[in-house]
Amino acid sequence: MTGITVLVFLGVAAQWLAWRLQVPSIMLLLVFGLLIGPVSGLLNPDALFGDLLPVLVSLGVAVILFEGGLSLRLEELKYTGDVVRNLITVGVIVTWVTGGVLAYFFLDLPLLLCALFAAILVVSGPTVIGPLLRHVRLPHNTDAALEWESILIDPIGALLAVLVFDVIVTSSSLAGGTMVFFIGMVKMLAVGSALGLGGAYVLIRMIKRFWIPDYLYNPFSLALVLVVFSLSHFLAEESGLLAVTVMGIVVGNQKSIALRDIIEFKEDLRVLIISLLFIVLTARLELADLAFIDFRALAFIILLIVLCRPAAVMLSAMGSKLHLREKIFMSFMAPRGIVAAAVASIFALRLAESGYPKADQLVPLTFFVIIVTVFFYSAIASPLSRVLDIAEPHPRGFLIVGAHQLARKIGIALYDAGCRILLVDNQSANIKAARMAGLPCSYSNVFTDNIRLCGIGRLLALSANDELNALAVLHYLKIFDRMEVYQLPPDAEAVRSDDVLPRHLRGRYLFDKRASFSYLYGRILDRGVVKTVKLTKNFTYDDFSEYYEGSDIPLFVIDARGTVSPVATDASFDFSPGQTLIALVTARQGDPDPPATVSRPQHPDYECKSPS
Repeated sequence: MTGITVLVFLGVAAQWLAWRLQVPSIMLLLVFGLLIGPVSGLLNPDALFGDLLPVLVSLGVAVILFEGGLSLRLEELKYTGDVVRNLITVGVIVTWVTGGVLAYFFLDLPLLLCALFAAILVVSGPTVIGPLLRHVRLPHNTDAALEWESILIDPIGALLAVLVFDVIVTSSSLAGGTMVFFIGMVKMLAVGSALGLGGAYVLIRMIKRFWIPDYLYNPFSLALVLVVFSLSHFLAEESGLLAVTVMGIVVGNQKSIALRDIIEFKEDLRVLIISLLFIVLTARLELADLAFIDFRALAFIILLIVLCRPAAVMLSAMGSKLHLREKIFMSFMAPRGIVAAAVASIFALRLAESGYPKADQLVPLTFFVIIVTVFFYSAIASPLSRVLDIAEPHPRGFLIVGAHQLARKIGIALYDAGCRILLVDNQSANIKAARMAGLPCSYSNVFTDNIRLCGIGRLLALSANDELNALAVLHYLKIFDRMEVYQLPPDAEAVRSDDVLPRHLRGRYLFDKRASFSYLYGRILDRGVVKTVKLTKNFTYDDFSEYYEGSDIPLFVIDARGTVSPVATDASFDFSPGQTLIALVTARQGDPDPPATVSRPQHPDYECKSPS
């Protein structure tokens, strides 16, 4: 009980600490695993889980790959399909061959063991690429290509490793080994694809026919994923990863059933599973394993990083639409993850039991590659994206629901303060007025998937409809995070705001408890203006409020670093000198009226960067 509690706590703590420090979570998970395992000896995963450990690892990876498949969209292949196809074919072969040659010359391993080791290192995986892509914001083409590769290459790498292992243990001749290799490949591809398609058909049909109640959607889908994985693995070893990946892609791209609840459930599971698996597998290492690590192993991994991966990417992306800068970035993005560790552990044990020479070096060498690549690529990803000028801006801008007069005045103040904004409205007159004011806007439904959120990570629901605002909040909760979604409070006539909108069905209330749409819009119509003022020691907030006779409602605060923070009813603000305040006030006699149409040039980098 204590061991499992410590594992769960450390896994979640590493994720939270990574969020606070703005670093990839994988780095902290590896550090925690090393500290409680080989360094301190506080945790022994083999003693804690026993023979169940390989089973739990395999099932956890199956859930991760299914969830990854759900997130893939086939329409993305319109732009990156040729690159993805080449990365999982040409790229795999290049990595396998070059990695095997380097292992043979630098690691002094038997030839077939070098081939197996290189096959294991082919994989990358969503367990490591996913957190890095969330940390480093890339152009859509680059992001999609890396995501597709990371999810598809795991089952392909695992299949390749199984085939090489079968050749090692079942054949002594080249002709016999070749036959075993190709027969095994056909069998695993056929079984994995068939069961993946079958599992997707069963899940889609049962949900579409309402044969599963809502409260069983997630448990049933999880159980079916595990059944498909286990059955496929039973019929053709290691084909289960391919089966669940195919199942996830098919289910994620169908249009007949809603998947939001299933996707959210699997995303939560993925975070927990990744946290536990990385800590557990890293904690299994022993300090004695480091005896195999010397300058030759270091030279091997350096060449793996600077030679194998760039060669695979450049050959795979030849003639594609990707810009050279994107190709360079992808050349330095290939960390190894859970699948490599799991496959290496399984095969090393089997080979060691059969007395195969130097099989005991397979696991420590694999973990050495995992640790070095994770730390190296995590450390270099963000600086490299900035040097290559392909990193998207930090998403601190605002998506504003509504383009009416109130929203336009707020938008103008934010835009002129240098903040990214996008007004969304389905009323053509409002959008026309926003365009005349020089504001970025979109004539569409706020729930459409076609809204480009480049540099935008917060929601301001300012429509006249409280229920629409709440629905927009629910839609963007998982996109922006709960702390970044705001809406206007309901009309003050309600006895309590919770009687109108329960807490779990709304976002953070903006500005003031009385600041409903009708109240704010009435203020706008009654000579209300949105003012931006710099607070100083000689002109404090009290002076500003007194000047406008207490009519002010603070809307936003901009600190000395230029960070814009909405004033929310659930947070306290201390308006101090050095800050810039954006507030709604009633105009005094003699205040100039702002022009209705203003020429506002777009920020130079306003559009999403996409070198291709």
